[in-house]
Amino acid sequence: MTVRRAAISTDPLDLAAHLALVDDGAVGAECTFVGRVRDHDPDAVGTVVALEYSSHPDAEATLRRLAVDAVGDTGAIVAVSHRVGRLAVGDAAVIVCVAAAHRGEAFEVCRALIESIKRGLPVWKRQVEDDGTTAWKGLGG
Repeated sequence: MTVRRAAISTDPLDLAAHLALVDDGAVGAECTFVGRVRDHDPDAVGTVVALEYSSHPDAEATLRRLAVDAVGDTGAIVAVSHRVGRLAVGDAAVIVCVAAAHRGEAFEVCRALIESIKRGLPVWKRQVEDDGTTAWKGLGG
């Protein structure tokens, strides 16, 4: 199976666990993307202190489909997770690990997957600023 993990999780995401899932003697390249909560946003007036992620019940199945589509016929191996719940600045919100025979494939699959997650995964976030102001972000892609 080329998609070894496609998970929506309330637990903190573990980069080492994702890397272990794509470890394989047949690959020569690994590419990793970690999306973290940052303390600023162009639309924020104040400092961002948290993001609150929520998801549709079908989000995990959608994530698996997006991962399978990104892999296509490359033979790449993928482990991907997206976190939901309240995340503090610095917390990992999404991890994508891709291993492939060659670096070009690894980069291509990793980029395609994170871009399709941003466009098509039914996960939404509410941004929380230091003064208590909140705003929904990323609705509709």
